[in-house]
Amino acid sequence: MWRRVQSGEGNKIMTGVRNMRDGLCRLALQVLCVGVLVLPGVCAAADLYVGNFFGPGNEDVLRYNGSTGTFVSTFVPTGSGGLSFPLGGAFGADGNFYVSNSDTDSVLRYNGTTGAFLNTFANPVEDAAGLAFGPDHNLYAANSTSPGGVTKINGTTGAIITQLTGGGLSDPEGLVFGPDGNLYVANGDGDDVLRFNGTTGAFIDAFVSAGSGGLTSARGVAFGPDGDLYVTSFGTSEVLRYDGATGAFLNAFISAGSGGLNLARGLVFGPDGNLYVGSFGTGDILRYNGTTGGFIDDFVAAGSGGLGGPTFLLFHESASSAVPEPSMFGLGGLGLALLAAWKRKSIAATLRMLP
Repeated sequence: MWRRVQSGEGNKIMTGVRNMRDGLCRLALQVLCVGVLVLPGVCAAADLYVGNFFGPGNEDVLRYNGSTGTFVSTFVPTGSGGLSFPLGGAFGADGNFYVSNSDTDSVLRYNGTTGAFLNTFANPVEDAAGLAFGPDHNLYAANSTSPGGVTKINGTTGAIITQLTGGGLSDPEGLVFGPDGNLYVANGDGDDVLRFNGTTGAFIDAFVSAGSGGLTSARGVAFGPDGDLYVTSFGTSEVLRYDGATGAFLNAFISAGSGGLNLARGLVFGPDGNLYVGSFGTGDILRYNGTTGGFIDDFVAAGSGGLGGPTFLLFHESASSAVPEPSMFGLGGLGLALLAAWKRKSIAATLRMLP
């Protein structure tokens, strides 16, 4: 037998074993790579963060499961860093969480994972309200005073850069950067939405004219997946839709009182494409179909986690919400099984060649 192995026939056998080994090994490693490399971030879910202003002891930021609406935690407790009136929130490029505290004219910074207070990031920011990071990586904060403004803050140091004014700003609250890179501001007392140059900060125009479509006390603004602009009309308890390119009124996307909506304030489109709206008058967060505006459900009921007066809403993906798909573990197991099969076959082939 040993002479056969040394012969040309034996060399062919050994070559076949090596080829089988190499093929199985490559397949096993490919499957293992798929099973391992896609694990991080697979099925990562975004949680919903909500500013809450509902009397003493309930001036905090609450966190909910972004898929079910179940209460997760009080992410930033009342009084942490002096928090007493959270009107705006935003996650920064550094992964930390920024909250406006209107009572103290400041923007506070918290650890984006734990919610622990880090520092007072910017001060003074008069009557700080809605927050948004711009394409320039700076932080913009609405000043909900009359006359009002928007404070531009260095996104790294917290130093005040300048003040955006013009267009009759008065008690502005929500703000958002549009697809065109410009800044859109919900102008509460002006019943309109103002547009500012996203680079220079210069006032451009009243993108949505005063009272258009019945807009009364504009509070929240968001661009939808369709490119249109959605605005909460606090005074009429509606969400109005405007052409995202011209600002022309399109329709009342969510009609007055739909699903119990009362004093519509913050709004945000979720990862599921649906629209979430804070009903400040009832303390609920309501979910609507992102295409039709039809009411879906009371996503977070008043009282859940102490919710009573939702101000801002935002979705954010957190590390703890990343859960691997069971199928990914299956792929990893398949890779290991293939490696084991190669080992068994290799050993069996070698044993058959022994005398």
